[in-house]
Amino acid sequence: MKQDIQTLDDIKVLVDQFYTTIRNDTLLGPIFKERIQDNWTIHLEKMYSFWQTILLDEHSYFGSPFPPHINLPIDAQHFGQWLKLFEATVDRLYSGQKAEEAKWRAQKMAQMFQFKLEYLHANPNKKPLI
Repeated sequence: MKQDIQTLDDIKVLVDQFYTTIRNDTLLGPIFKERIQDNWTIHLEKMYSFWQTILLDEHSYFGSPFPPHINLPIDAQHFGQWLKLFEATVDRLYSGQKAEEAKWRAQKMAQMFQFKLEYLHANPNKKPLI
């Protein structure tokens, strides 16, 4: 039986395996490659902190996750694929309350980002809602 997400090490395994999948994805890989380039270590460290804060209630992430996504060429298809890969990675590795919370929070984050981007595209003269 799979264990639940319990520690920072669990989050690191999840994040590392998820972004390995992302890098190899034909839809999302090129976008991440263009944006992150050779700065994967920095990005992964941010993601460890982000998920540690959200799932373990250990406040190590201080920032705003939306602004880096504002100018990306992404839409509903990209968010759907991101979410599909994230949920599959969680399900492959973990089972339990925190694993379900991770998937739920990812769904809500994808929805929120998508809504904000749609708003910005429909209202190009407005300031971003951060």
